[in-house]
Amino acid sequence: MRKRLIQIFGFLITSLGWFFVLCTMAMDYWRITQLGGQGGSFIIKVAWYWSNLWKDCFTDSTAITNCRDYPVLWSVATYVQGVRGLLMCGLTIAFFAVVLCFVGMECTYIGGSEAVKDKLVLSGAVFHFVGGLSDIAAYCLYINRVARTSFAASLAPGVLRYDLGPPIFLGLVGCFLIYFGAVLYAVSVFRVIWPKSQVVNVYGTNTYAAPRYRGRSLYTGYYRPSRQYEYYGSGRSSSSKISMLSRTTEKISQRDAFV
Repeated sequence: MRKRLIQIFGFLITSLGWFFVLCTMAMDYWRITQLGGQGGSFIIKVAWYWSNLWKDCFTDSTAITNCRDYPVLWSVATYVQGVRGLLMCGLTIAFFAVVLCFVGMECTYIGGSEAVKDKLVLSGAVFHFVGGLSDIAAYCLYINRVARTSFAASLAPGVLRYDLGPPIFLGLVGCFLIYFGAVLYAVSVFRVIWPKSQVVNVYGTNTYAAPRYRGRSLYTGYYRPSRQYEYYGSGRSSSSKISMLSRTTEKISQRDAFV
């Protein structure tokens, strides 16, 4: 039951993270800057320049927005092409990750045996991690481009210093949710990676070895018999046995005489 709850929670978390990433691709204000408003013109007091992955726009104080859509693919800036490609690649990988995890979850009745379902969930977790890595690389690329322009010592005429907009932060939160959900998936099936240690019986039966304590064993009683009274088979003659017994008796009599 606990495994099932962890997988359901991981499915919801990863789905929410990918939804955030998908929303950022259609959102405006990836970067934004503000001009005027401080002792400037009385007609246009404030103006905003902002951009996303598909267009550059300008909004004046009267809330009128004029946009210029990006032209064909090979005319777009290189870093914008890279961000688009990484995000789309991450979303494509996410589709396979969601399918694998959905099929391999314990609460679904498809996917085969339990071992096969665990392997599917683990594969889906790896796909989630790779897709999240692709998305976070896209956001970092865009952040790096904006930061290089914002913190540059000098800029060419007409180049503006932009700030980061809400889609960047929403996308980073989505990547964190994706990683968190992937970890939950991996935790629920960690026995696939580290299986339980099993005791292998070589002889095929359950055996028990009794402990030994100061000469005591399971078969000899509390004390072991003395070696001087042990007989080692029928190979010895009766005369040797009698001589050994006589020597033992002689030693005992000598001890008594000494005492």
